[in-house]
Amino acid sequence: MSKLKELHKYGQSPWYDNIERGLLLSGKIKEMIVDDGITGLTSNPTIFEKAINGSKLYDADIERLSREGKDAQAIYDELTTWDIDKAADVLLEVYTSSGRKDGFVSIEVSPHLAHDTEATIAEAKRLYGKISRANVMIKVPATIEGVEAIRKLTLLGINVNATLVFSLTHYSAVSEAYISGLEERISKGMPVDMINSVASLFVSRIDTYIDRLLNERVIKNHDEKKMRDMEGLSGKAAVAQAKIIYDAYRRTFYTPQFKSYISGGAKVQRLLFGSTSTKNPSYSDVKYVEELIAEGTINTMPSITIEAFKDHGVPQAALIGNVTAEASEILAKLRTYGVAIEEVCQKIQDDGLQAFTDSYDKLIRSLEKKRLTFIS
Repeated sequence: MSKLKELHKYGQSPWYDNIERGLLLSGKIKEMIVDDGITGLTSNPTIFEKAINGSKLYDADIERLSREGKDAQAIYDELTTWDIDKAADVLLEVYTSSGRKDGFVSIEVSPHLAHDTEATIAEAKRLYGKISRANVMIKVPATIEGVEAIRKLTLLGINVNATLVFSLTHYSAVSEAYISGLEERISKGMPVDMINSVASLFVSRIDTYIDRLLNERVIKNHDEKKMRDMEGLSGKAAVAQAKIIYDAYRRTFYTPQFKSYISGGAKVQRLLFGSTSTKNPSYSDVKYVEELIAEGTINTMPSITIEAFKDHGVPQAALIGNVTAEASEILAKLRTYGVAIEEVCQKIQDDGLQAFTDSYDKLIRSLEKKRLTFIS
């Protein structure tokens, strides 16, 4: 049995953090579902930029759409929604057999809309209607404006993947928005049994950013004990933050109050661990999988992490018992060295949103260049 399949024994669903037309057309995604127990797909503007600019399989459609008079953004929309639509079809059996718990594919609204609530809602509604698949989630960033969009979209019955979650503040906001949207539907006598949501905590980026801060402080510090303490904190912040948020997730959704909603058909907004490839080569390449195996969660992994875990990962429950004691101590130590986790996570979210915006813009420029070539 694939080690990825064994994650299901511990209540965790392995998803694939990638989408590319060649994988869809070749049957590779179906193979991963059957052989490895992959039960979902996630995408983002960076993934699509790499997929479309890195493959000639999109060129025929780009030429056709260009000759039909589509502009670059319309071409982007057609290419990405086709891939998402196809992926939703491939995952439909998983969606059905899991009782609508798994089998989802996510597509993100334009990152340019991240600070515009109404525009995000309008775009999410358009995408959801255009793809028209029950097992599609619309990714909305956990900005202040995005949180309100998540509430309203949940009220409208649209599946939402709350993305770019880094801090406890981000997590609390998106979980409360989801519950608020459900409660309003329930109060109006509207069904909630078809609504699904996940909250996507981006993990490795936290270590990447905080490790850099610690290294800067180590270089400037001449106290050997403090230097050793700071060096000992490297690579620990991300998992500590994940543990704090996992505890909040359990306290939010595993309560008598939410269980009463579940009895009426409501679904838990599952916690998804994303950005789980290891950026620091001195750390285990399965660090953000092995250390985050937990009941009721999802881990969405890129190809390199999937292959590494299949080869030498150890599937066993990691987040059990009191997960916050050591995590709180780590975060407290970081504060003593001037690393305030909430402030840092807000900066990482801002940077992450900018990175997605840059990828989106790069792809639009590339599509425009190809469009002009095809119509010239």
